[in-house]
Amino acid sequence: MRDSNTLDSTRLQRLQQTPLWDFALTLYATPGVEAACLKLQDEAGLDVCEVLFHCWLYSCGLEAEPKALASQREQRCLWQCQVTEVLRGLRQDLKASASESESVKALRETIKQAELMAERENIQRWQAWAWASSSDEQRVVNVVEKSPDAAKWLLNQLLLDQGSHQAEDGTKEKNEWLCSLQTLTCQLDPHQGAR
Repeated sequence: MRDSNTLDSTRLQRLQQTPLWDFALTLYATPGVEAACLKLQDEAGLDVCEVLFHCWLYSCGLEAEPKALASQREQRCLWQCQVTEVLRGLRQDLKASASESESVKALRETIKQAELMAERENIQRWQAWAWASSSDEQRVVNVVEKSPDAAKWLLNQLLLDQGSHQAEDGTKEKNEWLCSLQTLTCQLDPHQGAR
């Protein structure tokens, strides 16, 4: 259920006081989260930046408005495909030869840093998009009530308006994804400071 009323000012203020990059680094460093994110990326084809973005919103008692989310998701997906994934592929391709050559090892480390910068840029674009929410185009809305299963809530957010294979995958795969998402969502306290 979505709240059609104006955003709760406390929730929006908390969102604006919590930089997404800082939130993402803290959450990602929590035991089990990195492995869960990589599993979601590799096996479910989910964008880790978007996963962290939805976790950030949820921790502030907010969620993305589906219609507004669709175009932003498309832009962020293009960035990931054209920039981040290219760098990741180069880094992975150099892994074997990096063990045999110090210069290739140094090059691989430089590419790894560029990949991290690309991820940070993507995260910052997600943040800017959410912060630019206005009454003309409301991009984020209040989560009206805390979901009894935050992992299912997060999966639904990630699969909103996606016509990809993810929506058609079997129950076994979704249960595995939910297990990974549970690792993330158990770290979140929705509506904290926004009651």
